[in-house]
Amino acid sequence: MITAGIDVGAQAVKVVIVSDGKVLARNLLPTGFDPQESAQKALDGAIHQAGISRGDVKRIVATGAGRKSIAFADRNITEVTADAKGANKLMPSVRTVIDIGAEEARGISCDAEGKVIDFAKNDKCAAGAGAFVESMARALEIKVPEMIEISLKSTKDAPINATCAVFAESEVVSLIHTKIDKADIAHAVHDAIASRVASMVRRIPIDKDVALIGGVANNAAIAEAMKKHLGVDVLVPENPQFVSALGAALAAAA
Repeated sequence: MITAGIDVGAQAVKVVIVSDGKVLARNLLPTGFDPQESAQKALDGAIHQAGISRGDVKRIVATGAGRKSIAFADRNITEVTADAKGANKLMPSVRTVIDIGAEEARGISCDAEGKVIDFAKNDKCAAGAGAFVESMARALEIKVPEMIEISLKSTKDAPINATCAVFAESEVVSLIHTKIDKADIAHAVHDAIASRVASMVRRIPIDKDVALIGGVANNAAIAEAMKKHLGVDVLVPENPQFVSALGAALAAAA
């Protein structure tokens, strides 16, 4: 049976189409002002990639912050459920899942079947999410890819103590004015995010293996910082931004 999962995030809509557990297509579009319209376009694009027709998709499950706005979905599931199910499919050994998106981060403890045991969330605080990286990159007057690259080359620690993105941005501006190297500031930004997320994840049982998913998982500097703060290796699957949509697609087939 062919099914689709739609993850409606704050910045992007992700769609995954699967057939009997095998991924046929993935697609991503900006969420925009009309999540349902964006979701429909993303689904249409994925259907085209898969070389199938709309009628071939038997069930659709939505997840993500905007999941309830997708009227054409058969049902919706929470991001926590979708994350655990998707991560379990890709990495069956994983027992702790960390999802960092544009505006949220969450930690999930799951069993061998991908069922949720416990979870914790950061309640939409930008200081522990991808939006913080983007705002700090603007403050440094560089693009995010360059910020990641120079962060990994940093040789010194720079202090960012604020737990609020607004105050942290002020700290970054102050560091710039004191001529701290941009690489060290970039490293401090990633370290601050990882520290905040790690504190949140410690509210649940942290068992190996640990997976990092979500769009921010593509940021190698965040992945390295998470390893340091958690004290364990962190696995990042291919296409980590699609894991929740995959979980929704798998739930649609259940």
